[in-house]
Amino acid sequence: MSGSVLLDTNIVIGLFANEPAVLARLSKTDHIFIPSIVLGELYFGAYKWAHPDQNIRRVEEFIATSAVLVCDAATAARYGRIKKTLREKDRPLPENDIWIAALAQQHNLTVVSRDQHFTEIENLSIEVW
Repeated sequence: MSGSVLLDTNIVIGLFANEPAVLARLSKTDHIFIPSIVLGELYFGAYKWAHPDQNIRRVEEFIATSAVLVCDAATAARYGRIKKTLREKDRPLPENDIWIAALAQQHNLTVVSRDQHFTEIENLSIEVW
């Protein structure tokens, strides 16, 4: 694998856990981006588990070394199109994942996730790990 990817939360968690498969695949990737949505999910996880201060520190250290992409008006337009198409196909997806897909499309990135449901989104490059 090479190129530019956008990581879903479950891949970042694998990275935090030092999973060899995740580390190996990411080491062969040219450019790695993190959606701001994923950061929100990581913060949520940090706050809900034991030792939130320690977990929050880990998230903040990760952010400091990451290329973070944020949503803007162009992302919102893509989000709207994706959600409409999914609704027409009666294929609802988690809201955050629609935003992640919209960011990936906007920046021509491959979404890396363990969630199969990203395959429901048209014109989205995906790698399911």
